Amino acid sequence: MSLSKLVALSALTLASAARLPGASAVSQSWSLGSAASQDETIVLNVMLRHSRGDVARLEEVLLAVSDPKSDLYGKHLTLEQVGKITPVPVAHKETVRKFFTNAIDYKLTPNEDIATVTLTVSEAERLFATSIHTYTHSSGAKILRASDYTVPSAMQEAVYIVGDLVELPSIPTKPVVEATAGPGTWDNSCPSLKGCAGFVTPSVLTTRYKIDASSGMNVDGNSMAVSEFQGQYFKPTDIQKFGDSCGVNVTVDKLIGGNRNKAGVESELDIEYIGGVSPGIPLTVIYTNQFSLLNWMTTINGDPDTAFVHSVSYGNDENQQSGDDYEFACNVQFMKAGARGLSVLFASGDQGVCGREGCGNGNNIRFKPDFPAASPYITAVGGTDFVTNDIGDEAAWALSGGGFSDTYDIPDWQAEAVSAYKNRADADLPPQSVWNNTGRGYPDVSALGGQKTPYCVVANGVTEGVAGTSASCPVVASVFARLNGLRLAAGKPTMGWLNPWIYQNGDAFNDVQAGCNTGGVQRQIVLQGYRGLGPRNRIRHPQLRGDVHTRLTWWVI
Repeated sequence: MSLSKLVALSALTLASAARLPGASAVSQSWSLGSAASQDETIVLNVMLRHSRGDVARLEEVLLAVSDPKSDLYGKHLTLEQVGKITPVPVAHKETVRKFFTNAIDYKLTPNEDIATVTLTVSEAERLFATSIHTYTHSSGAKILRASDYTVPSAMQEAVYIVGDLVELPSIPTKPVVEATAGPGTWDNSCPSLKGCAGFVTPSVLTTRYKIDASSGMNVDGNSMAVSEFQGQYFKPTDIQKFGDSCGVNVTVDKLIGGNRNKAGVESELDIEYIGGVSPGIPLTVIYTNQFSLLNWMTTINGDPDTAFVHSVSYGNDENQQSGDDYEFACNVQFMKAGARGLSVLFASGDQGVCGREGCGNGNNIRFKPDFPAASPYITAVGGTDFVTNDIGDEAAWALSGGGFSDTYDIPDWQAEAVSAYKNRADADLPPQSVWNNTGRGYPDVSALGGQKTPYCVVANGVTEGVAGTSASCPVVASVFARLNGLRLAAGKPTMGWLNPWIYQNGDAFNDVQAGCNTGGVQRQIVLQGYRGLGPRNRIRHPQLRGDVHTRLTWWVI
């Protein structure tokens, strides 16, 4: 579904009852527990509704400041200016504030379009005519959620969605793996960490992507960030040991949301590698107790001094969202970030074309696109493997998330690349019944992340091999942060929303013509008489500046 279609949808009111995501890998990971105590508190993020015309105008501004061919390229807006483009009607704000009169706490973001509300369970159950229970994830995480909710008609007109009331989030899980085809043959650049031998380290990445030691770093005003969620803390001693052993000075320069001295492998992967590739760029770690995309957006778009580049290893399937209004509200916030000159990158997922729900079986096979990865307004990052056991050419990782959206049409800035991909002489596309031929293609960029030679991570003082697009995403983000450094040093603005730039630089990209992200579904399709999952994907990387480059790709299927 295109943004214009979503804009039209935003005029609709909420249904009288919001629903949980359907039966899925996400909901199957959560078990229903006892009724929540009436005195417990629940924190909601309520997305207030904008004018359809204002959102369309915001998209126009985003494209203008992000298109290298535009006279307005790089002329990013301030947080205040973005708010003026998309004001929330006063009547909406008054309706929402009145509805939550008895809230323990009620805060609006600077643009006054997200309300963070703290309620007792008893008050939330009364307001939304629902019951709230404890849900426990297979990982041990616990949250409070309702099965559905209702709101009065005035609230239906004033808000897109009451967030974090019914959504059961997908909690990232780290694949700690052994090498599937033998370790790499390169020298161990972290000699005191024997477990790093043959695995990916910062030196492997800087060698493969020809990243100069100092290019784009140590520039005043530059910044980058990783975001972590429920229980994903880090031990400073782990970060220190990794940096000392691998010869990189990895530091966390700013904390938002706090930390505990507890090793979360996802968090430490992000920090060790975004910092290990670009150690001279100030790093912020943003921590949120909930796995809440809306809460994360509240933090980013509520901070006038937030980092220029954000790496997020988080997501669900498109089909697991609680409705079009939820995705629309998210996309408005993504557009606001891009219009301000922020680059937002999300991992594309680790389940291939099948997503977290799986592709099904028999005659019901259907690829499952990811969200936010399939949103046109963020940059999605996929994963690759080395073709051999040496540092060199790469192939698509079989489990890298990627494909074509079921929600968003092919954007204009991607149309030529998508058409060329589908019309290749050697294209052997899957049957049309299992994917959307008119959907936005993703991911936009990729880097090493597969299971052949996992990343070497220090966690709890010992090394582990970790694979996944959660590894790829911070690496790509760190290189774009270096590019921002080069631009800032030259007196130019940051890159901001990256996608138009990526697709306009095809001549600077190299092809990797091997691999396919089947997600384990190829055999099922072959058994139905089909010919498999199609073409060798074309994974590209631009020559960013002389000897500085990273792996970039548009999507894998």
